[in-house]
This record gives sequence, structure tokens and C-alpha cells, in this order.
Amino acid sequence: MRMDFKPLKFIEEKVVVSYDKTPIFEKTPTCPSKFEWRESEYIIIELLAEWRDYERRGRYKRNMQPQHAVVASQRGSWGVGLFFFRVRVESGQIFELYYDRAPKGSDQRKGEWYLYRELMITL
Repeated sequence: MRMDFKPLKFIEEKVVVSYDKTPIFEKTPTCPSKFEWRESEYIIIELLAEWRDYERRGRYKRNMQPQHAVVASQRGSWGVGLFFFRVRVESGQIFELYYDRAPKGSDQRKGEWYLYRELMITL
């Protein structure tokens, strides 16, 4: 049986994630083991899907030669890229979260994690 998902709630809030085993490369993360949102902890029990989006947006889109943009769209470039994870947590809820690789300033060069939305299964 094929599972389809329908957005239940748009969230788009920062979260803190943690791992049972720390990823080798910080800017290309794997699915976390759990996340904290609004003072609650959510333990991830199943990874349902994952994908990457390396589309360059805004000023990043205009600052690259076309031949280099093709390669960057397939594997990313420094500070560009979103890593999405669709997960099921212990409560049975399904969420999508993502890691944004973009630095937020010279003192914060690491990316940030966001809880994107909650989903429901449709048949």
C-alpha cells in the first residue's frame, strides 16, 4: 500500500537536534535521533524519506557561472543546501524537519535545524 502525506500543520520553527552517533560531516547531516521543540523532546523511531535541495536562491543564484551552477545544483556548494527528513516519532506523529546549511553570520558559520511541518497519512 502506498502512503501519501498531507500537510496537517505548518510550523517552520528552529529546533535542537541530537544524535546517538554524531555525523562525520557537520554540514551534511544524517537523520537525527531526536529533537526538542517547544520544551518537549521527540524521539525519532523511523525515517520515512530524505532528500536534498541544492537550489541557489537570492544573491547566491546570481554569483555563479552557468557551468558551475549545474555541478553545484547536484552536490551543493559552501553554505547552500537544505537537507530534509520525513520522520515518525514515538507518539506516532509524522514530521518533516530540515537542516539549512547557510551560515547566519561571521560568528555563526554552522547551519540551523528547523521543524518544517507536521503531516498526516492519506490513503
